[in-house]
Amino acid sequence: MYKKELRQKYKALRRELTLEEIENNSLAIANNLLPLAIWDRLYFHLFLTIEEQKEIDTEFILQVLAGKDKEIVVAKTDFNSIKMTHYLLTDNTKFKKNEYNIPEPVDGIEVPVSKIDVVFVPLLAFDTKGNRVGYGKGFYDKFLSQCQPETIKIGLSFFEAEEEIVDVYQDDIRLDYCITPNKIYNFS
Repeated sequence: MYKKELRQKYKALRRELTLEEIENNSLAIANNLLPLAIWDRLYFHLFLTIEEQKEIDTEFILQVLAGKDKEIVVAKTDFNSIKMTHYLLTDNTKFKKNEYNIPEPVDGIEVPVSKIDVVFVPLLAFDTKGNRVGYGKGFYDKFLSQCQPETIKIGLSFFEAEEEIVDVYQDDIRLDYCITPNKIYNFS
């Protein structure tokens, strides 16, 4: 399928999810992260849930990371430049939702992209080769292209892989893993 079709399909599938399904599936995804060989890393970039889009509730992953004493990095987006600025999550971090209902840090300690070891990537759909479909703005492709080659990229999805995304672009960054409630996909 094409990205445009996949966006429509998976936005519709998400709209059908109940709050209980979102919570249970989000917890299952967090638990499926535990066997991955990523826990020797220190800096973990985590997206914050857009509840209105019925995204995965990353609060469970946040708890795992905090419990493992990891440095958690969150982003602030600039829609004019399609740029993300990354901040260390601390007890003092204050959040405000932007015009797209994305919770973002107001300010804080900036973290250079070069320090980030693992990135949890939001997506609408992905395929069996590790290609992903996001919301279409290009924030994550731009951000991931700036990461170190050894940075681990992990997609999180309520749904299983599509066979193939037809219109993959040269600049699209593939995932290393994608975690669903029922499966761990390894693309490395």
